Amino acid sequence: MDVEVGLISKAGAHRIYCGGLGFGEIMGMELPVENFQSHEMEEGVNISDSELVYHVREALTAALLGDNDNYNQLVAVMHLNGRLGPDERALLETSLKALSGAVSYLDSVHHDSLLTSIFGMSMWNYEPDVMDALKGLIISLAASNGKYIDSCLSMLVSNFTPPNHILDKLTLPYGLERKHQVLSRVHAGLKNIADLVPLAPLRLLPIVVQRMPTVHNKHERLKMIVIYVENMLKLESGAMGELVGSTMLMALVDRLIDLDVEIGWEDILHDDSSKGIFEMELEDVEEAADEAEEDGGELSRGSLSRKSLTGNVIAELLDSLMMLTFEHLESCERAGRLIEVFETLLQSFQITVLNAYKSKFAQFVMFYACALDPENCGLRFATMLADIFVCSVYPLLTRMSAVSYLASFLSRAKFLSISFIVSLLKRLVDWCSEYCKVQSGDINPKAHRLFYSGCQAIMYVLCFRLRSIMDIPRLKSQLLLMPLETILKHELNPLKVCLPSVASEFLRQSKAARLFTVSRTFIFNDLLESELSRAFGGTERLDMFFPFDPCLLKKCDSFIRPNFVYWSMVRTTYGREEEDSSDEDAAEDFVDVNGDEVMDDGMGRSFDEHGLDLDEFDSALNKMSITPRNSFIYGFEGQLQQPRRMPSKIRPSTSPESL
Repeated sequence: MDVEVGLISKAGAHRIYCGGLGFGEIMGMELPVENFQSHEMEEGVNISDSELVYHVREALTAALLGDNDNYNQLVAVMHLNGRLGPDERALLETSLKALSGAVSYLDSVHHDSLLTSIFGMSMWNYEPDVMDALKGLIISLAASNGKYIDSCLSMLVSNFTPPNHILDKLTLPYGLERKHQVLSRVHAGLKNIADLVPLAPLRLLPIVVQRMPTVHNKHERLKMIVIYVENMLKLESGAMGELVGSTMLMALVDRLIDLDVEIGWEDILHDDSSKGIFEMELEDVEEAADEAEEDGGELSRGSLSRKSLTGNVIAELLDSLMMLTFEHLESCERAGRLIEVFETLLQSFQITVLNAYKSKFAQFVMFYACALDPENCGLRFATMLADIFVCSVYPLLTRMSAVSYLASFLSRAKFLSISFIVSLLKRLVDWCSEYCKVQSGDINPKAHRLFYSGCQAIMYVLCFRLRSIMDIPRLKSQLLLMPLETILKHELNPLKVCLPSVASEFLRQSKAARLFTVSRTFIFNDLLESELSRAFGGTERLDMFFPFDPCLLKKCDSFIRPNFVYWSMVRTTYGREEEDSSDEDAAEDFVDVNGDEVMDDGMGRSFDEHGLDLDEFDSALNKMSITPRNSFIYGFEGQLQQPRRMPSKIRPSTSPESL
């Protein structure tokens, strides 16, 4: 069908057809204009919209018969771009609008060069009047014939990102204005097409996913990806979100994982056989780095630091994309649709993230979504992980990964109530207890990998939460009724197989809390890991997989930090005698009337919203750690010995509460 055109510039029309700037002049040579002579008019006389459309239709029809002169002139007009003068801009605008009224005359074979030129145009190169005319033509083409749908959608999606020569200008006021002008029209065009062609959103999905820019170590390419993701998230929250939103989010999570696994541990760590992946948490490393710089020395090997990611373009890109995702989640929460979006994220997590054992950062999307709505998202996420662990339908490695995620989440999420944490601990203890009832024999890490994963998860969570539980009588009673001692003294001997660093810290706190009788026969080496823990962890090293250890991406950390439990915030059971009379200042925990304990009310907000400067805060806090570096562990003779550092994975770290 033809779309009526009522906005053609008569000034532009006069310039084109009445002796001003003609098609022939665009080609740089005099071309025949006999076909238009009968329509020439005296100076100052305008022609109607319908007459302009008639001339374009004539040119298109003549091309079918082999007369390409006027058609070639029309194609040439489509190549106008850059700094256009008033006459050229009017010519292009008028030609585009005239074409909108003649779309039914277009033939995909004979007019291929014209269609290719139109679909190759970039709105970023034009002023708003030409943008509007081009958008109108694309909508008309999509509505006129189904075979143009994909090309029209692809053309609009290609305008998600600017040409390279505009990219660097996007930080300037002019660039920001141009970005708004283009993208508002692109998304309006997509919506108009979806309204006219109901199946268009389904055709749009693969186009958006397939055209996502690839990652190259070029600064401009990285910027392109960020802008492209902005548009994907705009689609998710826009009018078509109900139809395309879930695909946009899942494609985004896939890209986050792709970037995440490209950042190898070798980019973060300097390995040392005597130290572990996480020798210290963030504040100690940054303090050590600052001291090393002052002394002219080097940062000790075996350490984990945000500084080690400085200059890593993939890490910087991942950081920017995750910040965009966090901001999008905040907007969803304000709009009352976070739960709906979270269900998609949960599905994507199970498909993409859960079994990506090398993932270090992408999982914090789930963490932040849970922080924004703990009562719904937080509980849903933790319950799903527990369900996967106890369900035999899932593969072994998936269940091991799930319990690792669960342990790390229950330990690190400041926004979870202690009563909920105890309820999930009971599920883990009950499963391990049932396992012990049907299993016998000596230690066999490979045969009982899932059991040891569950035991380590229980101990790891209690390293962080034991004192909080013991401080609430109702929850203390529940914990004391759990058959923990039976499990730990079973002949499968989980205390000898799980990470010694976790087991020793757990035993030290259990002894101080009088959780059960700690036998002096428990023997541990002062090592990060044992051959037994390596065996049950397997090649994936799931024995050392604590996915919510401190986030080293700076922008992400500003969102995560207010919702995160660092080791320096943990009140250990053996720390009671070390506390002075000002317990209220040291304890940040809040216990409500129902006995539910949360760390504080600072959840779901970025660090900036607290009015704190992250760099200044880190510098000041590094000098104010109140957590002792040493802890007791059991030596070969069963005597308490003083090791050099806190156990692996639970090192002192920074937190607002340390202040």
